[in-house]
Amino acid sequence: MNLHGKNFIGDQLASGGGDTFRAVSPLDSTPLEPAFHAADLKAVDAAMQLAEAAFTSYRQTTGAQRAAFLERVADEIMALGDDLIQRAHRETGLPETRLIGERGRTVGQLKQFAQVVREGSWVDARIDTAIPDRQPAPKPDLRRMLIPIGPVIVFGSSNFPLAFSVAGGDTASALATGNPVVVKAHSAHPGTSELVATAVRRAVVACELPAGVFSVLHGSGKVIGTALVTHPSACAVGFTGSRVAGRALFDAASARPAPIPVFAEMSSLNPIFLLPEALQAQSTKLAEGLRNSITLGVGQFCTKPGLIFGLSGVAFDQFQKTLAGLLAAVAPATMLHGGIGEAFHQGLAQASGVRGVSLLARSSAAPDPKQTHGEAVLLATDLANFRQHPELAEEVFGPFAVLVSAPSLAELEEVARGLEGQLTATIHGTAQDLQQAGNLLQLLERKVGRLIINGFPTGVEVCSSMNHGGPYPATTDVRFTSVGTAALARFVRPICYQDFPPAQLPDALKAGNPLGIRRLVNGQME
Repeated sequence: MNLHGKNFIGDQLASGGGDTFRAVSPLDSTPLEPAFHAADLKAVDAAMQLAEAAFTSYRQTTGAQRAAFLERVADEIMALGDDLIQRAHRETGLPETRLIGERGRTVGQLKQFAQVVREGSWVDARIDTAIPDRQPAPKPDLRRMLIPIGPVIVFGSSNFPLAFSVAGGDTASALATGNPVVVKAHSAHPGTSELVATAVRRAVVACELPAGVFSVLHGSGKVIGTALVTHPSACAVGFTGSRVAGRALFDAASARPAPIPVFAEMSSLNPIFLLPEALQAQSTKLAEGLRNSITLGVGQFCTKPGLIFGLSGVAFDQFQKTLAGLLAAVAPATMLHGGIGEAFHQGLAQASGVRGVSLLARSSAAPDPKQTHGEAVLLATDLANFRQHPELAEEVFGPFAVLVSAPSLAELEEVARGLEGQLTATIHGTAQDLQQAGNLLQLLERKVGRLIINGFPTGVEVCSSMNHGGPYPATTDVRFTSVGTAALARFVRPICYQDFPPAQLPDALKAGNPLGIRRLVNGQME
């Protein structure tokens, strides 16, 4: 594993002219070799100009060509072997078994998008043929489809160093639809980013694609990230991270002379509502499931439940005791990097200091700062106090949750009405519970992108029907998902061709349907 620490500007390696930095292993706080070179503004401009030049030809590649490219990327990632897993482990502290699974998800996403673009119906072709003798005015020939939007900026995520990073879902969906990509690598795992970038670059060369189809830059999000988002050639942004950073990128993109869309996944508490009959019937099972959901991956999942609501009473009291005991037995574990660990403990201190909040559980073993440990913590309060302290509804990224007791179902409905937008919400209830909670279900439909019954939110299935998004501040655009094949819709736009000569039409809109895709023709699906 010979890392060079340079930026990938198309097919060139560049130091970039900026400062250097090293990854620090959260496992033992040891700086890792080599030093990585932060890009400067000249490097940003070079990468974006290459992407703009590449767009002209890359957007015209066929679905089969792009599918072959994505599949080659997947193969090249697998060819990195144990080097990738070991470096990612050192840089993130994530267990090797978790990283092997995440690599599988990353490769699976690439292959899934390859299947979709090879088949081709994602372009949503719509045709209304001309009626020249229609009265009182002739009807023109109109044909509509989706086309790529242009160079896309992707920000690597810290909590998924493979599946939401250099060749993750944002990159895969942008490349699949014909858009060049410039990645701002996450500074906590630059070596992992370099290895994956090398795999993608090998695929670019093997598939004889223009060099500017893919670049990766290191550096500060405030400097390099802002420069990328505001560059005139940037056409869209994919981001997963904090609300502060996501909102800053959104504001920068909106303030451009020509604003561009930012698809940012930012903040979510993923509330859980425990209804009375379900709590009475399976209190221990629910506590065990929530213990696992809260602490999975040291609580560093965007779908980790951070708020748990239930009705006051004996059953809820017993549930609290059971969950508290389970969480106290969870050993502290290594978080992704020092910055996340510090933010986690600051959030804990703020929430724990709120008047009227009690500490129900904390990992019985002491955390080791040198190993960037995060400990499991459970707080409790009542609904009246929760309403008085909006800071309890702020995300604390890590193995932490707040239990809130409410006096009635009507009060649960009111708290649901006041929630911010979320990625998910979950209701646990029997058939009778759910029948009585119809208003709660309807209220939560307006607040979330995924509504779960009798399950837990931390599993995100990568498939065509998954929706991983939600109303602000969960995401900046509630209409889209960052997981599953519907994610392709983020980096395309519609265009309509009116009265075009048949030979000039894209194949997807030509008579006879040469691509054999699903099309809506004169109102009928064919």
